[in-house]
Amino acid sequence: MNDVMWKRSLALFAVALLLVLGGCGQLTNSSSTASTGTTSNRKVQTTGNYSTTGYNSVVTEGHYKTSAARGVAADYANNALDVKGMETGLMQLSQDVFSPNKYTFQEGQYISAANVKNWLGRKSKSNATGLNPEANGSTDPDKRVPEYLGTMVEQDYMTGSGSKLSLGGISIALGMNAVDYYQKEQYGATFQTKVNKDKQLQEGKTMAQEIVDRLRAKNNVGNVPIFVTIYSLAEQDSLVSGSFIAKATATGKTIDKWDSVDQQSGVLPTVNNQKPINSADATAFNNFKTQVQNFFPNLSGVTASVHYLDGALTQMTVNIQTQFYGQTEIMSFTNYVASVANKLLPGNAPIQIIVSSVNTTQALITRNSGEKEFTTNVLQNY
Repeated sequence: MNDVMWKRSLALFAVALLLVLGGCGQLTNSSSTASTGTTSNRKVQTTGNYSTTGYNSVVTEGHYKTSAARGVAADYANNALDVKGMETGLMQLSQDVFSPNKYTFQEGQYISAANVKNWLGRKSKSNATGLNPEANGSTDPDKRVPEYLGTMVEQDYMTGSGSKLSLGGISIALGMNAVDYYQKEQYGATFQTKVNKDKQLQEGKTMAQEIVDRLRAKNNVGNVPIFVTIYSLAEQDSLVSGSFIAKATATGKTIDKWDSVDQQSGVLPTVNNQKPINSADATAFNNFKTQVQNFFPNLSGVTASVHYLDGALTQMTVNIQTQFYGQTEIMSFTNYVASVANKLLPGNAPIQIIVSSVNTTQALITRNSGEKEFTTNVLQNY
C-alpha cells in the first residue's frame, strides 16, 4: 500500500474510532453495585465502572452529569484525537491520586464554559483572566508571542455515596500548543509558531498555579487535592494524539513538586523509517497484519495506534479496512481475526480492533487488561 492510501486508511480509522468511543463513552456495566441516594432533594446514583480505569460515574435524576465546559474546550483543540487522549489519559493518571476504590468520577463542574473561553484567550484589557500572554503586535513566526495554552480538561472525583456524595478532588489537564496556528489576516493563510517542550513546561507550570489559585477561590472547592497535568498537543495533521509530559498535586494553595510523565503515542506500521516505540510490540503487530492479510487478501489496510505510559503498553487500537459487505463473510473474518489476535498481539494490555468498510463499522473485537480472550461483536447493518 502506498503512503497516500495508508494515510487515508488511518484517517478513516481515526474517524471510526471517535464515533465508536463517542457513542459508548467507554462506560460498561460491571458487577459493582450502583448506589442511589438524595443530595439536596435530587436523586443521585452511580453507574457501573469504566472498564479501563475502574471508576464509577455520577448520574443525577437519571441523567449523566455532563460538563458544560467540555464542548468549548474541545472546539479549541487542533486535533480531534487530543480531546479523547486528554480525557482518557487524565483519568488514568488520576488513579494514583484518587483511587477508584474510594472515589467516583464526575465530569468537571467547577470551571464553567465562560471560564474556559476567557482563560484560553489572551490576556487583554477586555479579558483580564486570559491565561495566554498579550500579543506583542508582531506577525512574524519567530518574533510574535504565541498562544501557549490550547485547551484544557477538568474532571472531578467524588467521595461518599448517595446523599453524602461530595467533592473529594479535582484533576486538570492543560493542553499546551506544540504548534500555535495563526492568521495574519481574517480568512487568510495559516502560519505556524513552534513551541518546544521546555517552553510548554515553563508556561504550563505557571498557568497551573494560577488555575489552582482560581479554583481555591471558588465556593465549595475548599482544600481538596487538585491534581494538575501538562499535555503536549499534537499537530493538526498528526495521526496520533499528543502526550502528557508532567504532573503535580496541590494539597494546599501551592504546587510544590512536579514529576515528569513518560507517555508516548505512535502508529503501526511506522512511516518514514521511524523506529517503533517498542520493537517487540511492533513485530507482534506486523506478524498479525501479515497473517490477516494473507488469509483475507481483499483488505484495504491494517493499521494501529499504540499508547505507552512509563514504557508499558496501555492501549492498542487496530483498524482493519475491508472491501467486503456480506454478513457471513464479515462474521467469518471477525472470528478469524479474534483467533489470530489471541495468538499474536501483546498480552496484558487493552486492545480494540475495529473492522470497517469506507462508510460502515462492521465489527468490534475487544479485550480489556487482564483478560485472556477477545470478545467479538458483529454489527447488524441492515
